[in-house]
Amino acid sequence: MSSGSLYVDGRWADASGPVLDVINPADESVIASLPSATEQEVEAALAAGRRAQPEWSRTPAPERGRHLRAMADLLEEERDSLAALLTAEVGKPTAQAQAELEFAIELTRYSAEWDRRLEGEILPGDVRGEAIHLLRAPLGVVAAICPWNFPLAVLCRKLVPALLTGNAVVAKPSEVAPLAALEFTRLVHDRLDLPPGVFNVVTGAGETGAALVRSKQTDMVSFTGHRDTGKGIMATAAQNLTRVALELGGKAPAIVWADADLDLTIPAIVEARHANSGQVCTCAERVLVHRSLADEFTERYVAAVRAIRVGDPTTAGSEMGPMVSAAQLDKSLAAVATAVEEGASVLAGGGRMAGGSFARGYWHEPTVLTGVEPSHRVMTEETFGPVTPIVAVDSLDEAVGIANDSRYGLSAYLFSRDYQTVMRTVEELQFGEIYINRTLGESVQAHHTGYKESGIGGEDGRWGLLRYTQIKTAYHHHG
Repeated sequence: MSSGSLYVDGRWADASGPVLDVINPADESVIASLPSATEQEVEAALAAGRRAQPEWSRTPAPERGRHLRAMADLLEEERDSLAALLTAEVGKPTAQAQAELEFAIELTRYSAEWDRRLEGEILPGDVRGEAIHLLRAPLGVVAAICPWNFPLAVLCRKLVPALLTGNAVVAKPSEVAPLAALEFTRLVHDRLDLPPGVFNVVTGAGETGAALVRSKQTDMVSFTGHRDTGKGIMATAAQNLTRVALELGGKAPAIVWADADLDLTIPAIVEARHANSGQVCTCAERVLVHRSLADEFTERYVAAVRAIRVGDPTTAGSEMGPMVSAAQLDKSLAAVATAVEEGASVLAGGGRMAGGSFARGYWHEPTVLTGVEPSHRVMTEETFGPVTPIVAVDSLDEAVGIANDSRYGLSAYLFSRDYQTVMRTVEELQFGEIYINRTLGESVQAHHTGYKESGIGGEDGRWGLLRYTQIKTAYHHHG
């Protein structure tokens, strides 16, 4: 484990703010207690980044890439111990924790590959003897505010492209699940030669994050989390015109069309709804199935959901662990209760798991609802839990209309074997990421972004990496 809760300028220390407990969601035991960074400590971390960043930006990009490749190797070497921490603090089964490590490794290696690809442009000038040079320059110091559902993958998603492009970073892991991020930081400190101050970490809850956002020393805020928090960050950042990149959740529809292959579709949606106990922003949150398939789909889907192996996330074969916290469990259970009040019927699950090995912990039954109307709250607000509402539709216009009638626009799913249906639907869906005939899971070379209240900006791929740069124009007059 780490040597403290603050990592600033290459040194460990304990913060001096309120102490927060880290809870194992499987049994509610306290596995760590960490103090929060105060505003003064946040400012010190940002100042360390500002001191280190100019020299880091002058470091040749291939040298920065060398540091990142070493970071990827370190993640690979320590993947088992880091995955175990993810399981302990988040509650995700070991196989899913290992998958998160693999994604973090791929993100890091991909960003490192850009060390010789940060291209500018040379344009002809408007006057004799002049050329115009467009340079990609770093922003300065990036505040990376990370969520609890993918603590390491999202940290790497923000940290690594920011470092590669010459920025310094101050990262804040979620107070709910900070341990894997702190252990990763300790490994970087102990075994790599990253210059002090280039990568800093502060711990704490909302007030620590707010201090990062409102500081005049912050040049960019990259945040993944709840929509309302993101709106607050944008409002605060506007005071200093600080750049923001916000990934704020979703309400992904899964459209199952009349010609869908149910042998492929059902396991894909089961995984896309129940991965990490449904606590993934790209999870399939609502299913819109063609009426001709509705009965068969629902019967088979309910059977598949009832077969999900829920249990100790450290046990081989476990497919779904607990929810991350009492607050998340209560939110999801309340969504089910509200749906029933509005007229929905529960076909599977619907409550909290109890007794035996489920006597303690935040265990939610995999749940299926029918009799749901598009206007019901479970169809419009992000549930972020293992709850599937199913609605039968009669036309593609109806399906696309319901799908788009949402404040969110992060991800969507489509299951169809008809080329015209696929192309038309992809064109009409108002979502930044569309999965066709497959389950969830983005690729590092693609672009992860949302429409509407799912956020602004984007991550991954070329465009996600270049978001951590700004363009500097130089007019070279030599005539």
